[in-house]
Amino acid sequence: MKELKIKVCGMRDPENIRRIEALDVDLVGFVFYAESPRYVQADNNSIEAIRRCLKHKVGVFVNETLEQILEKADLYQLSFLQLHGNEASDLCGNLRQRGYSVIKAFSIASAGDFKKTENYPDCCDYFLFDTKCAGYGGSGSRFDWSLLDLYCGDTPFLLSGGLSPDCIVEISRIQHSKYWGIDLNSGFEISPAMKDTGKLKEFITKIRKPDIK
Repeated sequence: MKELKIKVCGMRDPENIRRIEALDVDLVGFVFYAESPRYVQADNNSIEAIRRCLKHKVGVFVNETLEQILEKADLYQLSFLQLHGNEASDLCGNLRQRGYSVIKAFSIASAGDFKKTENYPDCCDYFLFDTKCAGYGGSGSRFDWSLLDLYCGDTPFLLSGGLSPDCIVEISRIQHSKYWGIDLNSGFEISPAMKDTGKLKEFITKIRKPDIK
């Protein structure tokens, strides 16, 4: 199995950020959606902690304007922008043209939900497939991952929604050619925005092993 990219999302606490970035992760995500329990407040400690993060920094937004996204991207020195709302392809393309890597999230419950990705041709670097739920953001539950076989697009994707320490085997068995990475969040939390470093370290060590069946 090819090595997956690992994204740990919903970070906020400066010390917790420092401990997570010391692990073998590729991207660290920060939520800028005020309705989320993992929302990042724009205080000096948070700004400095995120700026100093050495991993690829991902900002998560929901239905923000171009100007609002760019303001936070500059303030926190983000390199990836993850859009979780009803953002149009034009917005995605505009952000990408400005040099950011764009991740567009899609809620999945049935095969027909993949058709929404067809409205985003050549304007996103990656898609993120999450479990459909009321409102925006994750539900902490999984959708039927066998549906991934029905995704026929060319854009690589991250898998999200209900990933936890007990699903290593299922994650490792996914063989889709566009399967690029995994998004880890609530399944590894002590409390909202506070990650269990030990659980993540053990999980990452196992998922990186090439002999997992």
